[in-house]
Amino acid sequence: MIILKSNEEIGIMREAGRIVAECHAKLAEAIKPGVQTTALDRLVEQHIRSRGAVPSFLGHHGFTASICVAKNDVICHGFPDDEPLEEGDVVTIDIGAHYRGYHGDSGWTYAVGTVSDDIRQLMDVCHQSLFLGIEQAVPGNRVGDIGFAIQTFADRHGYGNVRDFTGHGIGQDLWEEPPIPHYGRPGTGPRLKQGMVIAIEPMLTLGDYHTYVESDGWTARTADHSICVQYEHTVAITDNGPEILTKL
Repeated sequence: MIILKSNEEIGIMREAGRIVAECHAKLAEAIKPGVQTTALDRLVEQHIRSRGAVPSFLGHHGFTASICVAKNDVICHGFPDDEPLEEGDVVTIDIGAHYRGYHGDSGWTYAVGTVSDDIRQLMDVCHQSLFLGIEQAVPGNRVGDIGFAIQTFADRHGYGNVRDFTGHGIGQDLWEEPPIPHYGRPGTGPRLKQGMVIAIEPMLTLGDYHTYVESDGWTARTADHSICVQYEHTVAITDNGPEILTKL
């Protein structure tokens, strides 16, 4: 069931999203060669709690950290660890904050020091694809319009577009209906309505889109071990157009 949110509920989610955005602003300054992602996990948890919220991911279906860490060929749902980040790595940090009963959710890919030109271009295209998808998040469109916009742009640049993991509705539950695939056909899927809130999170690779999950049951990697990047915003669908909630 798709749950529509009132203006009051969206206002609470706007604050939850702002807390997440504040965390990303802190990470942008903290991420550099030599930093351990366990330290980033502590940084994020401390800030979320200082704002009167709790980390959405900690304990979610048994997940044991406040952030998801996806380094290089990891797609999503990876754990923080004590291995220092290295020059030339890319790392996606996914953050959720649960505030007054509602979630905000945003993931962002960061370059560690200087990355290669092909990785930088992949990051730029994935970032652009997110906003092309957001442009389609208007009342009357369908979920397939979002996926088609992202897929078309990724295909044009020759990148893999991960299909096994999707965006999602979000609200009082971290994962709500409907799923938001980052591929699809225009005019298909559930119709978008004012009051829907969704997370759009394209994941593009330098190789193909096939994936596998490690034995921990969480960490997803590209099957060909190619680099993967991801950008995600929580977006409210309003009569005035899409509103990004996970921003400062």
